[in-house]
Amino acid sequence: MPTTDQTALRTQLDAERADLQRQLAELEKDGSAAPDFDENFADSAQVAAEQGENLTLAAQFRDSLAEVESAMERLDGGTYGSCEVCGKEIGAARLEAMPTARFCIDHA
Repeated sequence: MPTTDQTALRTQLDAERADLQRQLAELEKDGSAAPDFDENFADSAQVAAEQGENLTLAAQFRDSLAEVESAMERLDGGTYGSCEVCGKEIGAARLEAMPTARFCIDHA
């Protein structure tokens, strides 16, 4: 992969990482992964449902953040763009659509 492509990719991954960290921080105010809810609210089931949704969303953000950081480590290590199963090159179209791809289309 040419250096200019790696530079652009790193910029894109840095931006995605910053966005995920921001969104995760918003959900994890006071370490709770949920925004401020009024616990005396009459519909406690609604509050519980919203808290559950926020916990799920925070877990998805953490997973995505881990994928972005893994892609950045592969960039640093020179293995970015290679399938983790067979070692073959991951197609450019696949990487463009999904920059954190770890596997070629055959092993996805």
